[in-house]
Amino acid sequence: MSKNDTFKKMLPDLIAIIAFVILSFAYFAPAILDGRVIAQHDSLAAIGQGQEQRDYMERHNGERTRWINSMFSGMPTYQMSPTYDSTKPQDFAKKVYSLFLPNYMYLLFIMLLGFYILMRAFDASPLISALGAIAWALSSYFLILIAAGHIWKFVTLAYIPPTIAGLVYAYRKKYLLGGLLMMIFVAFQISANHIQMSYYFLFVMLFFVIAFFVEALRKKKLPDFLKSTGVIVIAGLIGVLANASNLYHTYEYSKETMRGKSELSHHDAGNKTNNGLERDYITAWSYGIGETWTLLVPNTKGGASVPLSENETAMKKARPEYVQLYQQIGQYWGDQPGTSGPVYVGAFILMLFILGLFIVEGPVKWALLVGTVFSILLSWGKNFMGLTDFFIDYIPMYNKFRTVSSILVIAEFCIPLLAALTLKELIQHPEKLTKNMKYLYISLGLTGGVALLFAVAPKMFFPSFISAYEMQQLQTLPAEHVRAVIDNLTEMRVAMFTADAWRSVIIIAIGTILLWALINKKLKPEMAVSGILVLSLIDLWSVDKRYLNDSDFTQPTTVSQTFAKTPTDQLIHQDTTKYYRVLNMATSTFNDGVTPYWHKCIGGYHPAKLRRYQDLIDVYLTKEMMSLQNDIIKTQGKMDSVNVDGFKVLNMLNTKWIIMPAQGGSTLPVANPYNQGNAWFVNDIRFANTPDEEIEALGKMDLRTQAVADKKFEPLLKGFNVTPKDSASTIALSSYDSNILTYNVDAKKDELAVFSEIYYPQGWQITIDGKPTEMLRANYTLRALPIPQGKHTVVFEFAPKSIKVTDTIAYIALLIMLLTAGWIVWKEMKGIKAKN
Repeated sequence: MSKNDTFKKMLPDLIAIIAFVILSFAYFAPAILDGRVIAQHDSLAAIGQGQEQRDYMERHNGERTRWINSMFSGMPTYQMSPTYDSTKPQDFAKKVYSLFLPNYMYLLFIMLLGFYILMRAFDASPLISALGAIAWALSSYFLILIAAGHIWKFVTLAYIPPTIAGLVYAYRKKYLLGGLLMMIFVAFQISANHIQMSYYFLFVMLFFVIAFFVEALRKKKLPDFLKSTGVIVIAGLIGVLANASNLYHTYEYSKETMRGKSELSHHDAGNKTNNGLERDYITAWSYGIGETWTLLVPNTKGGASVPLSENETAMKKARPEYVQLYQQIGQYWGDQPGTSGPVYVGAFILMLFILGLFIVEGPVKWALLVGTVFSILLSWGKNFMGLTDFFIDYIPMYNKFRTVSSILVIAEFCIPLLAALTLKELIQHPEKLTKNMKYLYISLGLTGGVALLFAVAPKMFFPSFISAYEMQQLQTLPAEHVRAVIDNLTEMRVAMFTADAWRSVIIIAIGTILLWALINKKLKPEMAVSGILVLSLIDLWSVDKRYLNDSDFTQPTTVSQTFAKTPTDQLIHQDTTKYYRVLNMATSTFNDGVTPYWHKCIGGYHPAKLRRYQDLIDVYLTKEMMSLQNDIIKTQGKMDSVNVDGFKVLNMLNTKWIIMPAQGGSTLPVANPYNQGNAWFVNDIRFANTPDEEIEALGKMDLRTQAVADKKFEPLLKGFNVTPKDSASTIALSSYDSNILTYNVDAKKDELAVFSEIYYPQGWQITIDGKPTEMLRANYTLRALPIPQGKHTVVFEFAPKSIKVTDTIAYIALLIMLLTAGWIVWKEMKGIKAKN
């Protein structure tokens, strides 16, 4: 094969890649040209929680700290900044894969390209592969992820289709190519750091493996199956090991976080799980059973939780006297607490999926059907608790993840894949449909027919268009308006729903005409597929633009203003104390990603905070904050008149400043003279037999003079006599950095020191005068250290030795990938030369 022939062979794929670049640019223009960004809660929180890390890197020539103190009184950065030396080669490789495209634009591009690679693994033509890529990448949920700032989740999902492409190639006996794709994209998706999405797609891969096993069994090719499976397992393992540092430290961290089991027994027993999140937390965002129809009709439950007044269709039905009320009522009326938008896969794409169940042959079809049904049932969560409880209790790791509705990403994968394979089959074997037109009628009836029924008789299928919570809230209106508002609100939402139902009917009708023209050879395959591609593009694009459009982007200066230093911040920063904590009660304290930008906080924002700190929040901090806020308001900020016992755990955490809400959205700083500082000596320590006993003791003790610890730490004090502290003994923080704390101690006798720092069992290297020693956990969450008589320098340094080991493992895995890629290139070049 000449170079010219090779280029001609590659040309359709190159055209597809260029088209994806153009499409990605078109979606985000003009925002990317203007340099505008999305300023949603999660993306803003990432900026706030990462500021201490950035400051540290500036001070230390790019070196990273693995511990920060800006959130939740201190925590590891493993799930905030999962970057290691061994991940830098991957970071560069990912930029190459995304063609170094700018922000946002590269996201849509890699989502398109990944599915295109998968379709090519199924021997689909470039045109059908492009159709599949568009149907997958523009599925509404993915663009909603970008709008919400859930970038890690989006990027992980983008790398999953090419991972499965590796599996497909391996089972097609293209072992090297399949293995290489598996290695690279397993590594990429794990490094993207959203393990939940990778975990969900392990089920899809399992369904595929079972399908290929059944096929091998039928064709009596089990040896080939076992060889392919071996390649996949080894390649997948190498991809995993390339992320050894991230995975190992995430695993160690997860055991100490909310994702692990609470040690407290007095929590709601029925709500607890064996070793994971609580059931209510896991299932809080569960897709409604009726809400599943959003796959066909996007506005089945109203779309997003945004003001109803923003919907033109609805407002055409609004009564003028209630317009102001509709600014406070949302468009969404489903079962979830709120949503940024529905999961919509495309009306005609869904019809092709159902048609594929009749005409596509082979076990892969059934794998895709099982995957779709499986994800729908599990997405129902608390609305289908029998299955949900089974998975929470018996399926490993399932109880580590929240927001079960997000498992619908599996359906979003399976539906467009089978839809594209259906078109591929119809082009190759149109007689499968021309001889069995009933398949078309059934598929049309189950999609277009259902959408038509929704359009003409919506109340027959959905008796209420108002959620139970909304109905309760509406009862607070004057009695003479309740019925009128309910009727008008129902009319408005019916209009929204039926408009989208008619829309789906029209899209399916146009798609069916194109399909009929294809199988009856009225249109050439290329023209028919192009028509369906354009139809699907228009369909999905227009829905996506409801939830991610140009208005969602703002100038970077607007984001900067979010983090602008306020007068309150400026006043607090006048405090010259080396290190203290700030409690912001002018915001949602434990969902706050802004305050950590400037301060070391009691609160913060992170879905995987330390479990024991969450227990402290649940048992003490929330109550103490309410008590403290009431006291400050009553005394007009005169802290000498407040009840100190009402917030002693906050004092234990070195809360020196409190930010209070004021009129006009401003804030006021209040100094707390009762904070216990960085460290103190105690008179005695008691040992608790259970975690319940330990945490309950905090409410009964004088935390300035007493400490409590788990009985398992008692051996650390063997031979060390804890007696009342000497009033002349002193301990003071002499230097502070994010991961290194140094204290000067002058102990007139042996003293037990308690530090207002969060205890974490791994990674801390503690020395007294340069000699290693061991700390114990005290007061449920803090550190304690026995210090001998004399003057000493005590150093706490967070420097996990495991990072060097795991990085070495990762480098070896990356080298294997590089050698495999080189081998494939060498073989390909050798083959070309031989043919020439």
